[in-house]
Amino acid sequence: MSTPLAIRVSPVTPALREAVLRLRVRPEQDGFVSPPARTLPDAEQCSGSEPMAILLDDTVVGYYRIERNARSITGRDADADALGLRSFQLDAAWQGRGLGVRAMETLLADLAQRHPQSRRIVLTVNCTNIAALALYQRVGFVDSNTLYHGGRSGPQHLLWRHLP
Repeated sequence: MSTPLAIRVSPVTPALREAVLRLRVRPEQDGFVSPPARTLPDAEQCSGSEPMAILLDDTVVGYYRIERNARSITGRDADADALGLRSFQLDAAWQGRGLGVRAMETLLADLAQRHPQSRRIVLTVNCTNIAALALYQRVGFVDSNTLYHGGRSGPQHLLWRHLP
């Protein structure tokens, strides 16, 4: 039996940047997540953002960004003490292989180590993005029963989770 390839996360370094910029999602997902070509330059300029690569062994397969203050995502003062997760995505070529859960678990463990003072993480997910909602719930995110209406593709569920 073969050993599963290792998933790890890493800040987007100059060596990883071009591979991150080449990531693409499936066409039907374009309304839910902006490509790294648009969001990475913004994250690199924002002192409160941490652009992160998802790697399978040494291959970049995904991207996300962490906001040190979730209020930047939700607009709610109650979320000022939480981290925010934005732009989580796996490249279309790597979707459907069970990597989403493994990547999320690795991401959460990394946050617990790098941000031990943080107790929660918050994200928004489009109400019609059923696959992403199922993934987030599978790894322990809870629906706050609050909708965020600032999304470019319609209302979004506001989800949260305690960090390990």
